[in-house]
Amino acid sequence: MKNIGKITAAWPLVVLLAALMPLAPLYAGGKKEAETRAPDPRAPERLSVLVYITGMVAGSPPYELLAAGAESFAASHSNVSVKIYEAGFNQATWEEQLTDLVASGEYNLVLGSNPSLPEICIKVGSKFPNQKFIITDAQLAGNPQICTYLYNQYEQSLYLGYLAGLITTSTMKNANAVKKIGFIAAQNYPLLDNHIIPGFLEGARRVDPEITLDTRIVGNWFDANKAADLAASMMSSGVDVFASIAGGAAQGLIDTAQKNGAYIVYHNTNEYSKAPGIIVGCGLMEQKKLVEEILADVLAGKIQYGTSKTVGAPEGYLNFIDNDPGYTAYVPQDIQTKFNAFMRDIRAGKISYTLPPL
Repeated sequence: MKNIGKITAAWPLVVLLAALMPLAPLYAGGKKEAETRAPDPRAPERLSVLVYITGMVAGSPPYELLAAGAESFAASHSNVSVKIYEAGFNQATWEEQLTDLVASGEYNLVLGSNPSLPEICIKVGSKFPNQKFIITDAQLAGNPQICTYLYNQYEQSLYLGYLAGLITTSTMKNANAVKKIGFIAAQNYPLLDNHIIPGFLEGARRVDPEITLDTRIVGNWFDANKAADLAASMMSSGVDVFASIAGGAAQGLIDTAQKNGAYIVYHNTNEYSKAPGIIVGCGLMEQKKLVEEILADVLAGKIQYGTSKTVGAPEGYLNFIDNDPGYTAYVPQDIQTKFNAFMRDIRAGKISYTLPPL
C-alpha cells in the first residue's frame, strides 16, 4: 500500500508535465533557442581594428571612406575600437611600420585598402600567424590570414570612359575636334594598368572607336605642380576630357582644367563642388558601406579568410552620382539621356565585357 500511495501522490505532477509537453516544441523553436544558441567560435567578443592607411587620409577618397566606415561602425558598437594609422607615402617603410604595429598584439584585425597591401600582409602575417587582415580594393585568395574585396574598377572606368567619349565627341564648350581623352595617374600598379586604364579606353571607344587615350604618370601622390604641367601638355595635344587617380596631385589637373578649359570625370567619390562645370561626372565607390558590412561580418564570425570577392555596380558597391547639379546642370540633356541609359544597363548587369586578369 505504501508503494501505491507514492504513485498516487506523484500522479498530479505527471499530469501537469504531460499537459505542458505539447508546448515544448513550440517554445524551443522560438526566440529562446536563438538567445541560447552557442556563439560562433570565430566571432570575437571585442574587436580592436587597426585601419592601416598606406598614405594619408586627407585627399584620398578611398582612404577617407575607409576611415569613415570603420569609425562609424565603432561609434555604434561599444565592443569595437578603431585606430587610424597613416603610414605616409614612403612605400619602403610600410612593411616595417605594419610589423611593429602588429607585434604589439593590440589588434584583432588589420583593415586596409590598397592593391599592394596583400604582398606586405603575407610577409607580416608569416611572423604573426594569428593575425588577421582584410583588404579592400585588392585581390588575393588562398592565404588563411587574409580576406580581400576587389572593386571592379574596370567596370567603373568603363562607364566613366563612356561618358568621356560622349563629351569629347560633343559640341560642349571645352570639347574640340580631336578625339582624344587623357588619364593622369600617380604611379603604375597592376590594377591601374590592367583594369582602370583599359576600361576607360574601352568605354570611350564604345562611343567612337577612333578615340585615343593619352596616359601620363606623376610618379607620386602629392606633386600637384607636376600634374598641372602634365595636364597642360596633354591639352596642347588635343585632350579635352580627363580622368585621374593621383591623390592630392590631382588638384594640379583641376586647376589647369579650370584655367585652360577642359572637362574631368572622377573615380570613386563626389567631387563636383571642387570645380562646377569642369568636373562633369563622378563615379562612386561604396567603400564606407562595404567596410561597415565587413566589420559586422567579423563580429558575427562570418568572414571566410583565404577568399577574395569582386564587387561592382550590379552588387551595389560602385555607382555614378547622377542627381548632383554638377552633372544635371552642366551636361547637355542628350548626353545625359544616352549615358543614363548606359548606366542603367551597367547596374542591371546587361553590359557585357571581358574582365582582364590582374
